[in-house]
Amino acid sequence: MKQGSGSDALGVASSGAAGEIAFEVRVGALEGDLVLPSQALGLVLFAHGSGSSRFSVRNRNVARGLRRHRLGTLLVDLLQAEEAQDRRKVFDIDLLGDRLVQVIDWVGAQPALTGLRIGLFGASTGAAAALAAAARRPAEVAAVVSRGGRPDLAANALPEVHAPTLLIVGSADREVLALNRDAARLLRCPQRLEIVAGATHLFEEPGALEQVSTLAAAWFEAYLGGSGATEPAGAASR
Repeated sequence: MKQGSGSDALGVASSGAAGEIAFEVRVGALEGDLVLPSQALGLVLFAHGSGSSRFSVRNRNVARGLRRHRLGTLLVDLLQAEEAQDRRKVFDIDLLGDRLVQVIDWVGAQPALTGLRIGLFGASTGAAAALAAAARRPAEVAAVVSRGGRPDLAANALPEVHAPTLLIVGSADREVLALNRDAARLLRCPQRLEIVAGATHLFEEPGALEQVSTLAAAWFEAYLGGSGATEPAGAASR
């Protein structure tokens, strides 16, 4: 990542925790929060699920965990406030995927972010948007992580995803777990299905979200931090 004057293109920065630099960014009409740790290894873009926003406590907790592993994070609202009230748009995976592609392209145009490999973290319907975007930007997206995701909603795009993909599902989220197992069969990329014992859809159980953060950090470190050739242990689908 370029340092110094290149950061000015992102707008006004503020100090974050432990030497982090935080930015409020705008991608067209979309608003987001970008946080870069010192000497970032990569950048993870978050796509939240239905009924949530970039202020999601769960995603912000995961983002903090990733930054402890020197991974920058960008949480962005893929829908404007009035659009988020329209249930058709909330579940419009093509629209959400288009918006995420817009963010990916914006990141690629920022001098301050040059050289950072991009990962996508999607929750619920946001996971489908992440996979759809990864299929459309195979050269730009280096890894994908889904938390309690609905990859089945991006079924047509799944065979075109090249980025190594980690699917994290709670063992008690039985319907979504079955949908993830079915979706995993359509993926042709390196993949892994990780089941968090006892966790439900929102990973509200003690320690469950911390497991998500740990698993995601290991996946992104492996594929964003280096050449992308080193797989984390157990990278085969299960």
